[in-house]
Amino acid sequence: MIRLICTLLLLCHLSGLFGQKYEATILRDEWGVPHIHGKTDADAAFGLAWAHCEDDFVTVQHAILGTRLRLPEVIGMEGAILAAGAFMMNADPIVEKYYESDLSPEFRALLTASVSAINQYGREHPEEVLMKDLFPVNEKDIIKGYILAQGMLSNAFFEIARIFTGKIKPVSEEQPFSAGSNGFAFAPQKMQSGESLLISNTHQPLDGMLSWYEAHVVSDEGWNMLGGTFSIGVTLFLGANENLAWTHTTNYPDFADVFQLDMHPKKKHQYQLDGEWLELEERKMKIKVKLGPIKFPFRKKFYWSKFGTTIKKKGHYYAVRFPARHGIKAAEQWWRMNKASNLEEFKDALNMQGLSCQNIIYADKSGNISFWSNGLFPYRKQGIDWHKPQLANTSDLLWAQREYHPITELPQIHNPNSGYLFNCNNPPFLATEESENLKPENFNPTFGFRNKPTNRALRFRELMQSQAEKLSYEEVKKMKYDLNYFSESYYTWNIENFDELFELNPDKHPKIADAIGILQAWDGNTHHSSTQATIAAVSVYFILKYHMDQISIDKPTSIPREVFVDGIKQAKKFLLKHHGSLEVPLGQVQRHIKGDESLPISGMPEVLAPVFLGKPKKGVFRNEMGESYILFASYTEEGLKLETAHPFGASNRDNSPHYTDQMSLFAQQELKPMTLDWDKIKKVDEYVIKSR
Repeated sequence: MIRLICTLLLLCHLSGLFGQKYEATILRDEWGVPHIHGKTDADAAFGLAWAHCEDDFVTVQHAILGTRLRLPEVIGMEGAILAAGAFMMNADPIVEKYYESDLSPEFRALLTASVSAINQYGREHPEEVLMKDLFPVNEKDIIKGYILAQGMLSNAFFEIARIFTGKIKPVSEEQPFSAGSNGFAFAPQKMQSGESLLISNTHQPLDGMLSWYEAHVVSDEGWNMLGGTFSIGVTLFLGANENLAWTHTTNYPDFADVFQLDMHPKKKHQYQLDGEWLELEERKMKIKVKLGPIKFPFRKKFYWSKFGTTIKKKGHYYAVRFPARHGIKAAEQWWRMNKASNLEEFKDALNMQGLSCQNIIYADKSGNISFWSNGLFPYRKQGIDWHKPQLANTSDLLWAQREYHPITELPQIHNPNSGYLFNCNNPPFLATEESENLKPENFNPTFGFRNKPTNRALRFRELMQSQAEKLSYEEVKKMKYDLNYFSESYYTWNIENFDELFELNPDKHPKIADAIGILQAWDGNTHHSSTQATIAAVSVYFILKYHMDQISIDKPTSIPREVFVDGIKQAKKFLLKHHGSLEVPLGQVQRHIKGDESLPISGMPEVLAPVFLGKPKKGVFRNEMGESYILFASYTEEGLKLETAHPFGASNRDNSPHYTDQMSLFAQQELKPMTLDWDKIKKVDEYVIKSR
């Protein structure tokens, strides 16, 4: 009888009737930032997910709804675009096939703990649930979310969006540009006080699923890290532990390929491959879209070919193939990066090759600094311009899934004699002093790295060339927050003729001669007190808003001079209508806004401390992207010094005291001190959360 009872208990446990129990302690500091402790990593992951739900359950749910194609039922057409992208990525079969083989049992335990917290929070707070049948969330939802995010970060979504919106031309053109980030690493020999320093300076949306959430996670199994994560992130994506720190910047090699299928002239939905005619597989997307109080059904037909997800547009069929869809190891790789205690362990984590994109800038307490231009690069056929859509009728263009160049073949620099490394979304061939920079010809041309540096990279190099041999902490901070354009050019957003905006002849354009005069007198500083920067900022907004489809990421693009003229005209009209003058302080026109708080904000696109503006309301532009989560990690003889800033606050709930309490700090380019030492945390609140 006893043996029977034991057997039944074991079977119940294995069948999931008795779930794993978790317990985490959450401390809230004076800024409301959660410091989470668990005996095991799984306990800590449970606490991280719970704290995130406490602070922003809406966005957590949005992320899960996005993976299930149901976000448009909550937020409308904006969600429909994401749903279409997720549908076309078709991650479900990849996750189902590789979930157990690609992810270790140890990491799958963290996934289970994380979804346990999300589900429990939903059960205990039913009034906050956006859609009842969303729950229960499962582990595979989380991994699909990672794949979706990797697709967005690797620009695969931009290729899909260009086809979907009809902005791609048959067998030509390239993908559009997007905002990025800065990362800086300084070795002890470069710093006056002998510390190694890592600066994480990401440029993400300030709201939504790709906005940062700050947390500190600790376990008795060796996890102790402060940094940032996104919604449904199981670990931190960047930050610092006691031994090392890293950050990411978006890189722009060729991470997605577009193929124009060779369709049969008479037989519908047949395409040619190696002399044979193959049938396209139909895939029908059925979603509901909220328009006002009603949810309307929406259907769209897509296809699947040997080359991947396929879209019909303007009589042509285009397939998109990208590595971001084919791997599910990103989440576990980040966990192992979180847990690494030295450079060799960190490299071991990178060798997993789970991250489909993103540069990595690294520093540690031993004085090492490193840079990798990381990504998944398939073995493509040589001698082809892969930036352009390819007419796909032979299988020699069909590169293999899940077979990629090893990380040892990718651009990387370790411990340069210069003592510093940086990336500002520029190609990897400008990362330190010129004599130690990598050469493009030494790398596989099918990687598709572009060669034009960003304005931010040129400005940082210019600042470094003007500095003394060794830098103080404050001098480095001043460079990170620099608000000036590169002195020799206002080149921005890969528009190679952008300087024409400032070279227009006022005599040829008498209606905007006054505005042109202000632009030409401007010194390139973008502090919020500048009255001359305002006409520049507003002109740039209109130029980028209406002409983004002409801008390429892969090579510099020229746009017609009349585009600049039109941008200035619109800026002049806007400023006179809403502000009565062309010369008003920049901070009067662009603001850092959340809830009832509104502060002047400095910066413009492509300065080191950038600002990207949203659609104006009542004559004011809101800061919506650019400077976001900022972290300084300095490994000194006295220990680790940490300073951070969040654009708004730890909570996204408008009734929380931490909804906007970091806004002033952020707008004034100041940082708050943080710590990994549990005993030194300024504890304002402490509570224990247990799974039930």
